[in-house]
Amino acid sequence: MYKLPKFQIQIIPHQLQFKFKAGTSRGVLTEKTVYYLKLWDVENPNVVGVGECAPLVKLSIDDIPDFEEKLEEICIEVTDLESIEDIYGLSGIESFPSIITGLEMAFLDLENGGKKLIYDSDFHAGKTRVPINGLIWMGDKEFMFQQIREKLEAGFDCIKMKIGAIDFEQECELLNFMRKQFSAKELTLRVDANGAFAPKEALEKLKRLSEYELHSIEQPIKAGQFAEMAKLCEQTPLPIALDEELIGVHKTEAKSNLLNQIQPQYIILKPTLMGGFRSSEEWIQLAESQNIAWWMTSALESNIGLNAIAQFTAKHQVKVPQGLGTGQLFHNNISSPLEIENGEIFYDSKVDWKEVGGRGKNKEK
Repeated sequence: MYKLPKFQIQIIPHQLQFKFKAGTSRGVLTEKTVYYLKLWDVENPNVVGVGECAPLVKLSIDDIPDFEEKLEEICIEVTDLESIEDIYGLSGIESFPSIITGLEMAFLDLENGGKKLIYDSDFHAGKTRVPINGLIWMGDKEFMFQQIREKLEAGFDCIKMKIGAIDFEQECELLNFMRKQFSAKELTLRVDANGAFAPKEALEKLKRLSEYELHSIEQPIKAGQFAEMAKLCEQTPLPIALDEELIGVHKTEAKSNLLNQIQPQYIILKPTLMGGFRSSEEWIQLAESQNIAWWMTSALESNIGLNAIAQFTAKHQVKVPQGLGTGQLFHNNISSPLEIENGEIFYDSKVDWKEVGGRGKNKEK
């Protein structure tokens, strides 16, 4: 087990600016604040591990008014830890999944020499790529249509469209447009409702959506309605993927019971929302034991977080498209070796990372 050296840790807030108004069923996003953690060995200060805490507004359980103050408190506690495993024993830490994720990144990066190497694989070496879906954000019909054209022209063969904000008939028209151009063998279509459907109308809408030969729909109804969701998963003509349903479920038994009760066709894993990479690994093992498929999705992290999630994903040697295309959303992202080409994300080892800078508060072990 890797023993942590005497270290300092610095918190650096950073406000990401979206390139456009990103519409979801929970509102429109124009900016997002993330918190970088820089952690370095006092005796070898040139080796720096970097992590990212990126709670998602109105969705993360740690989206709270005093998040930064709580992060500072936890960073003080962290300076007494002896190993990475000790993170999970901190009192109340399960209520702060984005902080767990950021600490995991920073500690693993430090352990591996401060090279943004979180999980060693051919992906980080630039030898393999991970397939991803192209994401279509909510907006008016013309804006969504423009995004669709851009993704198709960029070579994506899997497109995910957020639905539930504009008129359902218009959304069906957009899906019909894509399906008329490309068959289900040529283009995989996914939709994400973010819980927008009422339980009473959900099944009929799923039947309608199934006419377009969709791969799946994420979270058709709001989380927490276990009986209704289980019934939908049993009756649906369209595979259902749980997303928000998994947030806030920490204990192994609770995770297993949720999957066993609802029996979804897929689950979507977002480490920042689910308590980090160890928690995501447990979800994967439990899902696979029940023959439930899964894929990974980033949750609007900057390239720091996206890099770690992509490396975690790549070590599982995935074949189906993942939701890892969000690094292109921001004007002021951290420049990185992550690139997207023909519907795949890859790590260009010839490109250097831009230093994560700025002033912050130092904590010392």
